[in-house]
Parts: sequence; C-alpha cells; structure tokens
Amino acid sequence: MRIGELARRTGVPHRMLRYYEEQGLIAPRRLDNGYREYDDHLVKRVQKIRGLLDSGIPTRIIGNILPCLGQEIVVTDPDPELRAMLLEQRTKMAERIAFLEANHDALTRYIAAMDGAGDAVNGPR
Repeated sequence: MRIGELARRTGVPHRMLRYYEEQGLIAPRRLDNGYREYDDHLVKRVQKIRGLLDSGIPTRIIGNILPCLGQEIVVTDPDPELRAMLLEQRTKMAERIAFLEANHDALTRYIAAMDGAGDAVNGPR
C-alpha cells in the first residue's frame, strides 16, 4: 500500500509516518521505481507506535521497546540507562493513568448529576 492508504487506515498523517520512518520505527519496501510500499503488518505497528506516543513515551525509547511488544521478552545485555529511562516512563505513565481515571470519574459524576437534574425537571424516564 502507499503512504496515503497507510495514513487512512491508521489515522496518522503522512508527515508523521515519514517521521516514524526517519526514526527507524517503520521501514517500507522500495519498489524498482523508487516508490515506497508499506506492508499490511505496518498498520498494527503504526497503531502501537501511536499508542506509545499517546501514553507519553518518546520515539527514542519506542525504538528500543517496540520489537518486544507482543512477544516474549529476552534481554541478554541489559542497558542500565535504558532501564532507568523505562522506569521513569512507567512512573510518568502511572501518573497520567491516575490523572485520566480521576477525570473519568469526575465526568461520570457530572453526567449523573445532569441526568438527575433532568429527572427532576422532566420526571422519571
């Protein structure tokens, strides 16, 4: 598929896909005419990248952990700096999750209050 199709299927803009390629996160095949051809498996890979970015993990770390997603993780030569970065990212992610959960709960209470106000005005549904 061409980059436009990959962008459409993943919801990730062309420009961002080119950036992923520059960062070594995705690698399209090159056709004889020089065009890039994106294989179907890259749809899921781009979705994983997007999810990791959305959770706050920078591309420099994604490149290290992406090969381990969805398979058994075997580390033969642990990098202490990478481990420290992963610990930091996990802590930040946990903080973002707690923040999102608190906001989710607040919205749920607000919606319930709105529903209760509607019942008081309109009677039971």
